[in-house]
Amino acid sequence: MRSMRQILSQWLGRAAQALTPTYNSTGWGLATKGWEPGDSAINALVAGGGDTLRRQSRDMVRRNPWASNAVESFVGNAIGAGIVPQPKHPDPAIKQRLQEMWLRWTDEADAAGLTDFYGLQSLACRTTIEAGECLARLRPRRREDGLTVPLQIQLLEPEHLPLHERRELSNGNRVRWGIEFDKIGRRAAYWLYREHPGEEPLFFSSLDMTRVPAEMVLHLYKPLRPGQHRGQPWLTPVLLALYELEKYDRAELVRKAISTMVVFFEQDHTVEGPSVFGRDGETDSSGIPVQGLEPGCYVRVPPGRTVEHSKPVDVGGMYVEFMRAQLRKVAAGLGITYEQLTGDLTGVNYSSIRAGLLEFRRRCEAFQHQVMVFQFCRPVWRAWIEAAVLAGAIDARDYARNQELYLDVEWQPHAWDWVDPLKDAEAEILLIDNLLKSRTRAIKGMGYDPEVIDREIAEDQQREDAAGLRRRVSSGGAASRQQQQEDVAS
Repeated sequence: MRSMRQILSQWLGRAAQALTPTYNSTGWGLATKGWEPGDSAINALVAGGGDTLRRQSRDMVRRNPWASNAVESFVGNAIGAGIVPQPKHPDPAIKQRLQEMWLRWTDEADAAGLTDFYGLQSLACRTTIEAGECLARLRPRRREDGLTVPLQIQLLEPEHLPLHERRELSNGNRVRWGIEFDKIGRRAAYWLYREHPGEEPLFFSSLDMTRVPAEMVLHLYKPLRPGQHRGQPWLTPVLLALYELEKYDRAELVRKAISTMVVFFEQDHTVEGPSVFGRDGETDSSGIPVQGLEPGCYVRVPPGRTVEHSKPVDVGGMYVEFMRAQLRKVAAGLGITYEQLTGDLTGVNYSSIRAGLLEFRRRCEAFQHQVMVFQFCRPVWRAWIEAAVLAGAIDARDYARNQELYLDVEWQPHAWDWVDPLKDAEAEILLIDNLLKSRTRAIKGMGYDPEVIDREIAEDQQREDAAGLRRRVSSGGAASRQQQQEDVAS
């Protein structure tokens, strides 16, 4: 039989175990005091703070050089010259016809007439980063409009889609966050302001709305949680840090300017009254004469007055390290490298910058394929093919029988620039020579169409043969350099 002491010890042990938090952050100590996060769903969070976050993000990109450079850097790397379609139709003639029509249409794609299709990609990417989301409206045109394919794209800022629009429709559909959902949760339509609510009304009231079917609207955003229906600005995690950092940097700049001022003071015993210190009676709200201080200025002080020199502290020696640490945090929050954010390449070597770029490029590739290609490029291609069929540019009977052949397309982003072209090229050749990578995949990785490259090479070789030029084929790598050196020696 257990003693009373054993029973009491066991009871106290269980009580202590019950009071010990399962996780460190779930305790009730001073470390977590004031940390009371909510449990709202992602759509409630975005609806509650989305408009404010969007305004703050736009303001930060407009005013802050680091934020502006971060957006430009990501857009330049993710889109570059454009994400280009490569049709995979088995008939070479039809494939070439599609490529030629697409190339002509890209110059006509923008409904505003300001850029081409690849410029629309860059603008959509930029808006998605800065505002959290972007809308692209497909605008069918008439045949008499004279377009290669009667279709254009109109980009809209997310302000056209009100976050707080909620209504129940008579057909059983529900409108939430400006998006109309049917009874099984599919997107049926978008309720859009006819004019940007931040613009002066041009043709309609700024609050007039129109219902646009969902198949005519492309909604671009990066989903962060399951069930998320609206996007949030990418600068959200670092907005406050950037704002505070800008204030600190400006304060240090003012401190530096004050510390460099040299001012001379003179006691004037010949003039009575305090007006000598002011400028012809210029006074502040309390009637005290005032005079501005400038570097090298000469101030006359009335009799009986003394002046104490200010002693502003110069910018501390830790300024550079502090700014660097804060900007690294900002870069991490934005998903880019510190060097891309600031342009500071101090202490960078080949290995470190290559490792940073590889990690960054993985993020770019995820955005390219999961957002830009899936949400924007693929729907545009389908709409373009269907518009071409309706316009008679594609045989409707052949399309009806082989629809998947026309819709089968591979979107190829631009090629990444090599950090060390020689080493990377030798690595590619080594993989191809040892049958670890196909030549087709290597060419696509460079952003080109293998069939176009092969055709161009064949044409070059025919022209060289006709001109009697000597053609040399290099196997690449160290062996190639050795052979070149031997040829030169001989």
